[in-house]
Order: sequence, then structure tokens, then C-alpha cells
Amino acid sequence: MGEEQAAFAVKKDEEESAGFKSLLRETLETVILAVLIFLVIRSLVQNYRIEGQSMEPNFQHGQYLLVNKLAYRLGEYSRGDVIVFHYPNNPSQDYIKRVIGLPGDTVEFRDGELIVNGLNVDEPYDQVPIARDIQAQTVAPGFLYVLGDNRPASSDTRTWGQLSQEFVIGKAWFAIWPVGDAGVVEHPAIELGPALEQAP
Repeated sequence: MGEEQAAFAVKKDEEESAGFKSLLRETLETVILAVLIFLVIRSLVQNYRIEGQSMEPNFQHGQYLLVNKLAYRLGEYSRGDVIVFHYPNNPSQDYIKRVIGLPGDTVEFRDGELIVNGLNVDEPYDQVPIARDIQAQTVAPGFLYVLGDNRPASSDTRTWGQLSQEFVIGKAWFAIWPVGDAGVVEHPAIELGPALEQAP
């Protein structure tokens, strides 16, 4: 009887040890899978918190967005896209602005009016205008001309120059906070209107 009890105890210990090892293996597999999923998602999507008022009235200080990091690996930039990027003068900071000019475009302001390639621009989103002229400049290959929607309160291409596409993180995709503003971020295309008459 003593031998049977000893054998039973050994078998029970072995079963408990096997059960513990199985639990440990499953836990480890779950953790590894969770880390892999996190890394995959992180390579595709990034969260971003808006700081400041440069994109008002369309985006507010403290608002949280998800950024699609694959957007420009699979597609092209368009005028009107809202993008998040590393600030060229301090890449540890991230900015959000709207694409106004693409490589080869000539961008200027006349009497506060935005002109692209000599054509009046119909901006289909709310923006706070400026009331001054800005000299025309042509966007270099591999660069973008970006502006904040709140033009008087925005640090953008007018201040620090054209944005190299190498600094772009991705395209604003989804607003997640506050809940009342949650939804897909719209990117209305900028339409170029009729050519403006040049002053004699």
C-alpha cells in the first residue's frame, strides 16, 4: 500500500509539473503573439495627439488621431491630404498639416488668396486665412508644401521651408478622441480654379 501511495504521489507530482509547464508555455505563446500583433499594428498605424491650434477649426488641441503609415507606401500624395510628420528642425517632435503643393507645383499667396500653378484654389474645408502676400515658390522633387488650416497661428512651409517626404509618418486616418468627434478623417481634394489675371 505504501508503494502504491508513493507511486500515486509521484504520478500526481508529474501531472502537476506537466500542467504547470503547459500553462507556462501557453502563457509565453500568448505574450509572444501579443507582442508580434502589437509590432505589426505599430508598423501600420500610429496614434497621434494634436498639440496647439494650427489646424483649427478642423482639428482641435488635445484630439487623438490614428495615422495610416502605409498610405504613401501604397499610394500617392494629393493636395488636401492631412499628414503627420517629424518636424524637420527637431525630428523628435511630430506635426500635423495639410498638403497644399506637390512636387513641381508653384505656390503663392496674393492678397491673402492661395494660388497654385497660377490658378485660384478652391479649398473645400474650413480655414483661417491670412491677409498678406507670400512670394511664389516651386516645390522641389521629393518635397511638399504644407500649411496649417489656421494660417495665422501655424508654423509650416512659410516659416521653415518645404517638407521632405522622408519626414512623413503617414496620413491622418481616424479620430478616436474625444468620442464625440470620433470618425474617419476626411481629406477633401483641393480643386484648382480659373487662372487669375495678372496685373499689368
